[in-house]
Amino acid sequence: MLRVVTVNLNGIRSASVKGFLPWLALQNADVVCLQELKAQIGDLTPEMINPGSLTGYFHCAAKKGYSGVGIYTRKRPDRIIEGIGNEEFDAEGRYLQADFGSLSVVSLYLPSGSSSDERQIAKFRFMDLFIHRMAELRASGQDVIVCGDWNIAHQAIDLKNWRSNQKNSGFLPEERAWLGRLFDEQGWIDTYRRLHPEATDACYTWWSNRGQAWAKNVGWRLDYQIATPELGQRARHAAVYKDQRFSDHAPLTVDYDYPFGE
Repeated sequence: MLRVVTVNLNGIRSASVKGFLPWLALQNADVVCLQELKAQIGDLTPEMINPGSLTGYFHCAAKKGYSGVGIYTRKRPDRIIEGIGNEEFDAEGRYLQADFGSLSVVSLYLPSGSSSDERQIAKFRFMDLFIHRMAELRASGQDVIVCGDWNIAHQAIDLKNWRSNQKNSGFLPEERAWLGRLFDEQGWIDTYRRLHPEATDACYTWWSNRGQAWAKNVGWRLDYQIATPELGQRARHAAVYKDQRFSDHAPLTVDYDYPFGE
């Protein structure tokens, strides 16, 4: 069995103060994908770098206190790939890939476009580039899981207030269609949706800090584990953890019937 966790930490130091690392120690995870580290390597404690039996790999943003992705793993990877080969977005620390034999696991932090029109344009630029990277991964012959904060809710079922958000970043028609292309044209599997096709409130992984979004569960499903078809069909259990709050996002854990021995 392969257990993969993905979580946007909204700052690894902040999440650690809120109990993320003790929680992680109890999860028996094989691979953990982190997004939005908001830290440089020098900011991390030894426990943040290598928690328990896990070893950490990181791709930090050039800008301090911004973005950044990481992967914790129980097994030593054969190869680590940082970035997608684009100077603009690689400087933001948005892509980290770990290869283990025939398995590749990616931690992805797709840009948010909610802060300004300029950032939405940058988000579209990233999407234009990244759909080709997804095609390359799909054609690689590897079993692949792309984990992370995709900053897009795919369908109306994936957010509480879908009607009022149809013109907002994260639920724009162009964004939703782009994600649909990954599933319908490239054949990727949305593992959580395959296992929970009708889930609504239970599927949310992000809540705005405004108002009482968390208290009222006015959430969005922005965090996904998207897998190549055969591996996606081997997903056996998927759950969002909401008993503790480490971030404005919640961890998503998926178990796969897939060997991941030493």
